[in-house]
Amino acid sequence: MALTEPLAVDIENLGFHYQGDDGLTFSGLNLKIAKGMRFGLFGPNGAGKTTLLSLMTGLLSAEEGSIHLLGHDIKKHNKAVNKLFGFVPQDFSFYQELSPVENLEFFGAWSGLSRLQIRKRTKELLHILGLEAVRNKQVDKFSGGMKRRVNLAIGVIHNPPILILDEPTVGVDVQTRHAIINYLMELNKNGTTLIYTSHQLSEAEGLCEDVALIDDGKIIVQDSLSELLKEHRQESLEELFLNLTGKAYRN
Repeated sequence: MALTEPLAVDIENLGFHYQGDDGLTFSGLNLKIAKGMRFGLFGPNGAGKTTLLSLMTGLLSAEEGSIHLLGHDIKKHNKAVNKLFGFVPQDFSFYQELSPVENLEFFGAWSGLSRLQIRKRTKELLHILGLEAVRNKQVDKFSGGMKRRVNLAIGVIHNPPILILDEPTVGVDVQTRHAIINYLMELNKNGTTLIYTSHQLSEAEGLCEDVALIDDGKIIVQDSLSELLKEHRQESLEELFLNLTGKAYRN
């Protein structure tokens, strides 16, 4: 697949393995994601999705190869790169004993925003994500869906041009899932590159333009979803997933 747009993510010859573990290994992995794309990364449990996202964000360090975000080598420009992406992990990444406002103040300052910028963005995000009524309540009292919205607000507090999302709607109700997906679509319309992984394949099918399937630390296929469905004669992302990764149980 030829990519003519500037690359949001450019991974070349990536090598990584967990120390003392005979399990997951990346060797010579390549992945290119165009700027402004709604990109989905999918695979069975243990295929390497979360590990790859952790390498993209610098939470893990690659042993070989390179990762560039919008032209920046993540090994050489850590501070600059940190402002280029937001990360919404599957596990909650906030202080449970603090309120949404307090969490956003902390993470906004950590992202380098001024007090004025933090106040403005906090007001915007609490409104957009339906958290105004609980702005000063402790997050540990929240429902799972409300916590997911706080997680998302933290990930976008600094208006990153790349947003990386690992299972952003897991465990939420239909209304919350709908609201989160609509907000992600709006971010993308305004230029944000979305890199998304989920086991909710029907949800993903409506969100993602391009997809890659990963299994056993290898990219099996990458292309536009429409082209992959046509090429493999499948009707849905779920059918394509099962056709290429098998139907056997995964741990």
